[in-house]
Amino acid sequence: MAETHVLFVEDDDVIREATQLALERDGFRVTAMPDGLSGLDAFRAQRPDIALLDVMLPGMDGVSLCRRIRDESTVPVIMLSARADSIDVVLGLEAGADDYVTKPFDGSVLMARIRAVLRRFGHAGGADERGDDAADGGGLLAFGDLEVDTEGMEVRKDGTPVALTPTEMRLLLEFSSAPGTVLSRDKLLERVWDYGWGGDTRVVDVHVQRLRAKIGQDRIETVRGFGYKLKG
Repeated sequence: MAETHVLFVEDDDVIREATQLALERDGFRVTAMPDGLSGLDAFRAQRPDIALLDVMLPGMDGVSLCRRIRDESTVPVIMLSARADSIDVVLGLEAGADDYVTKPFDGSVLMARIRAVLRRFGHAGGADERGDDAADGGGLLAFGDLEVDTEGMEVRKDGTPVALTPTEMRLLLEFSSAPGTVLSRDKLLERVWDYGWGGDTRVVDVHVQRLRAKIGQDRIETVRGFGYKLKG
């Protein structure tokens, strides 16, 4: 199996070099860049399997870089933020990032997040297990004007294809496997993001917001104090 190619964009020389070495020791191929503009050039030239982007970057900040990458690709993106409570976290997720890790980070935590994201995207872990589970009930599910093809991994609204990232697709599969059932944020973190421990539920909230924008604002209902459910 080919090495997983990581694009790592970080302006701090010490963090960039130490993290690159750690990733390479763990079997990844790494392209490391010191600023957003060179990171975008590297992304376009090399098409990596995953991108790790620091939020604070010279030339082009990480949020803008994430947005540019997402305009061109569904490649998984993890943001690196110095402050867990920063608005930068939400901005990064709204720009299309799939997850984030707070700096300073433990190497094992970063590796776990990378591998969890790659599993969702079909890298380094084989078939999409949750996708297979969701498909057990049949290939085509209909919810009003929304159709979810769980075998072809396609979504249509009013007959028009809807472009979803793999994380958004997994989130929709989770909802569509149990329409009308309230799913807590913690359960969604566990099933969609592979968090075996407590995580930041803002990741769920922002992805639900992005999913609603694509499939219809009223399709996913908020049940205050409990979570979300898909209207059947």
